[in-house]
Amino acid sequence: MVEERAASFTKRSIKTSAKLAGLKLAVNMCDLTTLEGKDTPGKVAYLCRKALQPMEAKYDVPSCAAVCVYPNMVKYARKFLGEKSPVNIAAVATGFPSGQYPLRTRLEEVRRTVVDGADEIDMVINRAAFLAGDHALVFDEIAATKEACGPAHLKVILETGELVTYDNVRLASEIAMQAGGDFIKTSTGKVSPAATIPVTLVMLEAIRDYFFATGIRIGMKPAGGIRTSKQALAYLVMVKETLGDDWLNPQMFRFGASTLVNDLLMQIAKSVDGNYQSADYFSLP
Repeated sequence: MVEERAASFTKRSIKTSAKLAGLKLAVNMCDLTTLEGKDTPGKVAYLCRKALQPMEAKYDVPSCAAVCVYPNMVKYARKFLGEKSPVNIAAVATGFPSGQYPLRTRLEEVRRTVVDGADEIDMVINRAAFLAGDHALVFDEIAATKEACGPAHLKVILETGELVTYDNVRLASEIAMQAGGDFIKTSTGKVSPAATIPVTLVMLEAIRDYFFATGIRIGMKPAGGIRTSKQALAYLVMVKETLGDDWLNPQMFRFGASTLVNDLLMQIAKSVDGNYQSADYFSLP
């Protein structure tokens, strides 16, 4: 049933001004990400520059929501963006992407990253503990990480590609929200499959039911595998029909998909100018 309903979102037709508004909103929801061993301060500064102004001013495209980097790169992003930037700094932590580090090490990494200037922490859950049925340990580790975040928001990565079943995705979502996560996120982008529409729908429905039960709004971030504007618009339709307009903003919904941004920008140029620009006119994400 989840897969059937998820498929229906991909068949909606969005055109003209509604499509252009949706494309710009999707850009505003993107977290530009670089998570490579060869990352340099220069590459991070370049990513920050693109996040601040993804496109020429004449297109009236908003900034991206955040840049997402490794903890060691946070101080360089903060130096480039300054203290009052429309672009947040997110950092992966807690032994990303495996999570197979001692808890003390993971928490110290979080604290140091927040001191360096991170606005958001993307943590990975202990999938080994979850799959072994030790859900209390998963809860406790998320709660400890949330405390270590201090003023920073916590995004909890479930790594849904390793959770096997939709029931597991639903349960992991509930644990993450109850333990204090501000966002739940599908994937690290390092495991296949990453974000899919059915998995995201399961997580959105968990957020909806949690809101009905508690009155607390939790954010959602599908990450990995979202590459085209058509896919992004289908996700926005799904968010609107599952959670409503209150979630259609970068404070409550994000895309973790750097390769998506250029396709969005190409479609915006097509909508405004009437013709496609070459991919060569857009900087690499």
